[in-house]
Amino acid sequence: MSVQYPYISNKVNAYRDNVQGKANEPITVAGLLDRSKQILGSTYEGPKPDWTLEEIYNRLHENAPRIAIIGGSSDHPAHIMDFQTSARAAIRIWENGGVPFYFSTPVMCDGTAQNNQGMSYSLQSRNAVAQMVVNQMEAHSYHGAFVIQGCDKQPLGVVSALAHLDRLRQYRGEAPFFATFAPAHVLQGGSIPETLFAELEDVAKRAEVDGAEDIAYDLRDTMAYILQCSSNTAFQGVLQRAKERGIITKAEHEDYERRLAVHTCDGKGGVCAFNGTGNSSRHLVAGMGLIHPELELLTDPPTQKQINKALDSLIHVINNPTFGVANIVGANIKNAIRIHSASGGSTNLMMHIVAAMLYGGYSFSLWDLDQIHHEVPIPDLFDYSLTQGRDIFALASQCCSGTSRGMETLFHELIENGVPMDVEAPTVTGTNWSDRLGDKKALSADQVSENPIILSTPRRPFSGVDVLTGNFFESAVVKISGMTTRQLDEFDKKAAFVLYYENEDEANRNLLNTQLLDELKIQRCFDYNHMISMLQHNAPQDYETYKSLDYDALFDKMVEQGILKIAILVSGQGPIAFGMPEMFTPMQHINASRKLKRLATLISDGRYSGVTYGAAIGHMTPEAHEGGGILYLQTGDLLYLDLRKRNIQFLNQEAFRKGNIVFSFEKIKTVRHELGQQRLSTIHHRQRLVAASNRMLGHTDAANGVVPLSVFNDATLNYRTDVTIPNKKNLIK
Repeated sequence: MSVQYPYISNKVNAYRDNVQGKANEPITVAGLLDRSKQILGSTYEGPKPDWTLEEIYNRLHENAPRIAIIGGSSDHPAHIMDFQTSARAAIRIWENGGVPFYFSTPVMCDGTAQNNQGMSYSLQSRNAVAQMVVNQMEAHSYHGAFVIQGCDKQPLGVVSALAHLDRLRQYRGEAPFFATFAPAHVLQGGSIPETLFAELEDVAKRAEVDGAEDIAYDLRDTMAYILQCSSNTAFQGVLQRAKERGIITKAEHEDYERRLAVHTCDGKGGVCAFNGTGNSSRHLVAGMGLIHPELELLTDPPTQKQINKALDSLIHVINNPTFGVANIVGANIKNAIRIHSASGGSTNLMMHIVAAMLYGGYSFSLWDLDQIHHEVPIPDLFDYSLTQGRDIFALASQCCSGTSRGMETLFHELIENGVPMDVEAPTVTGTNWSDRLGDKKALSADQVSENPIILSTPRRPFSGVDVLTGNFFESAVVKISGMTTRQLDEFDKKAAFVLYYENEDEANRNLLNTQLLDELKIQRCFDYNHMISMLQHNAPQDYETYKSLDYDALFDKMVEQGILKIAILVSGQGPIAFGMPEMFTPMQHINASRKLKRLATLISDGRYSGVTYGAAIGHMTPEAHEGGGILYLQTGDLLYLDLRKRNIQFLNQEAFRKGNIVFSFEKIKTVRHELGQQRLSTIHHRQRLVAASNRMLGHTDAANGVVPLSVFNDATLNYRTDVTIPNKKNLIK
């Protein structure tokens, strides 16, 4: 049985006061509903069609809720089934007395864009999506939205747009903008066919016979993962090395890649099963209170019944500013950040969270996010694994079976572990979290007895993405949750040599070189006396044993024992310089080198996706283009990694040779001014590879969300005080 939406309480009605819209738009609504009924076919559950042009005209004239269904482009796997979901949503909106419309946004697939020029447009696409959504909503005067949430930059691009619209509408004295989000279902990871698995195992055995144990080890390690687009990149790297070593032929390499690729993705699409930006966005938007629990974590496209429950809940939020998008986002910001942290969320979201708050009119930065993150310890409550059957598809399966409630369960377990959560914050159900958690059925994580992903007992007492500072930069981020305690111990409070690359292209060319470490040794890239000092600092227990070795022997021994630490700097990748692409490809090249990955930390003013064995540090500000300290570093410099204290420092080389840890960077910019100017010239020349229309000029830096300056300047509200919390009068009776 349907509900009946109230009319919009608004003095403004563009359709009542301008007949052109009532002439133009009824045919688009009728076309959408006709097409929806045709798509649903025998599964159509509505009454006899009554969407005449006259009735559509009447609803527009009376200011019935005009609700835009926002989908994505079908060239992204997450949006393959949008046609079905949008059809079900359109029918229900009409049944509830609303007027449904549909439009879609382009959605870049970061997996497809990796390692090509498209990655320079990925971050920019978030702001472009926000602009397009605002344009369409304002032009056609829509009141609310049903959002089919996809992957990559689309989810937070749409959240930003709708929060911005809500703030704008209320500033103009109009009805608040409302929305509910329906994430695309989770795509099941693929499996390597048995015959192909046997052939790859044979390649590993051949590698062992040829003395290439590193290739055998890395190939078997990659074979342990579920098959997904990112694991295919890992296969590509190790198979490339096998080809270069003569273990497989070019034809075999191409055949293996083809057979892996075609067995990776399920035909009905969805958001990839790894806990990357797509699923992290799902968790985050749920933590923001914008997703109805019926639609949060599914293994198949939503049913009509599930969509109905989400859309029927809008009856309680329409015309109520407490449930406007901007207010829901602001009131839930602490909940969202703590859920993002406890679930090991993507580093990309560090910028997107800030951006959504700024678009919503709140004064907010990376430092506000970090303060919330560290107000109380956030435990690691997410036992996610791509090798042990605990991917996000498994979590969605647990939710569909009724043994878990997804982010409601995580919300509950955070409270149980002493983390203060804002339980009175509003959500799109028309209730607050306290009411939602009042139903205890399947709420506890302990309800999942087999292969639990959300935990009641933390894996360790900290998690999430940390903000770093240092004497040569202002801010950077590192995903602590991506490193085990053992990995942290191996890199924390260690000195590291800088290996500097001016951009990703240069990094990729060099990191693909299987002889890179040998060439660094032959070329004497690292000072011998500094190596001795590094030995003494990083491994004092081995100092007396190795201190008398000559350069080559010392280098080899420090590599073998993991004493030599290398900070791989990839510069010139910031938002202004090059659109801030992800450093996924250089990270994969590092991971593909068994020796290098045990030594390396990756540092960049670009973004990154995934993790390396050592820390992956990105979003560095100021970026090189803006004269940040990263512009002036060079190979052979020394950095001090103090990860648990959340800082990285440039070491005084003279003091380090004497065995002292002294941090100083003040004179480096002056001494290396000419080097910096040469590099800036290269950056400016390389910028021309990105279309001028899509360069991110006039934007804030990564610490301030990379948003247009106009958005930043208008964001003046205090998120702690300028929000409305529901009371009994605005909750469901």
